[in-house]
Order: sequence, then C-alpha cells, then structure tokens
Amino acid sequence: MGDSMSTIINATTTNGVVIQPDNSGSLVLQTNSGTTALTIDTSQNVAFAKGFTVGATAAPAFSAYATGSNSLTNSTFIKITLNAEEFDTANYFDSTTNYRFTPLIAGYYQFSCAVNVNNAASGIIITSFFKNGSEFKRCNQMNLNSVHTNSPGGSALIYMNGSTDYIELYCLQNSGGTILTSSSGAPYVYMNGFLARPA
Repeated sequence: MGDSMSTIINATTTNGVVIQPDNSGSLVLQTNSGTTALTIDTSQNVAFAKGFTVGATAAPAFSAYATGSNSLTNSTFIKITLNAEEFDTANYFDSTTNYRFTPLIAGYYQFSCAVNVNNAASGIIITSFFKNGSEFKRCNQMNLNSVHTNSPGGSALIYMNGSTDYIELYCLQNSGGTILTSSSGAPYVYMNGFLARPA
C-alpha cells in the first residue's frame, strides 16, 4: 500500500482507515488511491503533496551582511563580501569563503539587498543579483551624489534548481575612482532571501 519505510495511514473507501506501521519515525497520510497527501519526517518537517511545505529546512531563509567596507573599483562588477549572518535556517549561505546562497531545495526564492556607499561626486552605481556567476537581475541603478546617501537596493523573485544554482550580490560604480561601501554592518550592506514556493 506504499513505502514500507514509513508508517502509512490510508483513507481507503472500502475498509475504512488502514494503518501500515513500522519503526522509521516518519508518518505518511494517503488518499484512498494510495497517493501520498502529506508526509511528516523525523525532523518534524511537514510536506504537502500539492507543494506547500513548512519547517526549518523545508522553508529556508537567510540574512547576511558585511562587517567591513568593500572596495569598489571603477567600472567593474565587484562581489560584495557578506561575511556575517543574522540568521541562516538551513545553513545554505556561505559567509566564510564564497559569500553566496546555494539552496538545496528547488523553488522560487525572494531576494532583497542594499549597498550603502560613501559619497561620490558623479557617475552611477548598480546593484545586481548574479546567478551562477553571471548578472541575472539588476536591482537598482542610481546616480551617485556627493551630498546625499547613496544606497541602491532592490528585490527579485528567482528560480533555484535546488542543487547547483547559487546567488551572489554584486555592485558596479563608475565614479572614475575607487569608492567604499559602508562599514557599519547589518543595516547598510546586506542580502536576504527565503523560499517563497517550492518547485
């Protein structure tokens, strides 16, 4: 009547409720046709067959930020070093080496970011989400201003395949020289994201 590795409760229309027990620790609810409708695993993650999932690893979320200044050379996309985390529920963000988010669950992820930079007299600044090493979604492009704060940011909904896809935050400016991002931490230079819907 189903996978013998899980305790199965089947809502059969001929024999009432049928329970097929084992000692796996997982629980599966089935329709009368033997189709799995809901699974509760040993970590208490709940997965619905129609795509709705809950639980710390089933619905990953993260927020990462820079603890020091990033140096942005002129007219070059520079990856932002997000070397600290406010939270990372599934440990999918690498804040020590590659500064990227590589989720192991396929789905549609909502990402947000901001990059606060020191004042510059002229030029533009761009923030972009790079997927697998290439620019994928340009978040914001704004004119640099020597009087007001320059803090381009934005958001995007991006599909991730759950195995090899990764997202990084990049920034480009063309002031004519090198400028620095803010060194004030979490409020000013960050990227965050969460699973909006599984694939």
